[in-house]
Amino acid sequence: MTAKDVIRYVVQSCYSITRDYVADLSDRDLLVRSVPQSNHMAWTLGHLITSAHGMLTQLGHAPPPLPANFAESHTKEAATSDDPAKFFRKADYLEWMAKMEAATLAAIDATPDRDLDRPGPESMRAYAPTVGAVLVLLGTHWLMHAGQFVPIRRKLGKPALY
Repeated sequence: MTAKDVIRYVVQSCYSITRDYVADLSDRDLLVRSVPQSNHMAWTLGHLITSAHGMLTQLGHAPPPLPANFAESHTKEAATSDDPAKFFRKADYLEWMAKMEAATLAAIDATPDRDLDRPGPESMRAYAPTVGAVLVLLGTHWLMHAGQFVPIRRKLGKPALY
């Protein structure tokens, strides 16, 4: 395996696990919080999508434009809302998740091997010092938040998956 093969595998695995955690949930389930003041899945999925969009843009790639009001619906300030009208449907999140995964895989393919060691965007260097590290983060960020979905799933009576 090459470095890019490993990065591609990490990204695909992280997206797959996240999709599995959401697959059997309803739109309403996405608004359940594990404990008061924690983030619900709808906000978190939107955060992940907007973060992937931003990271890809900072790397110089052009991901598909987000729907109107999407980014505004998933700011830190919006995280406290439980109003279903302020968020999107599960199908929308899954559609945009697939678009960000495809854009991420395209970015990996478009990045020459020699550029993996180039410095990452200045705003991300403290936690992703190289282009390769940012590409890995485009997957692992999803997995980090997917772990937060487990207690919500248990609260909803859903089975353990992993």
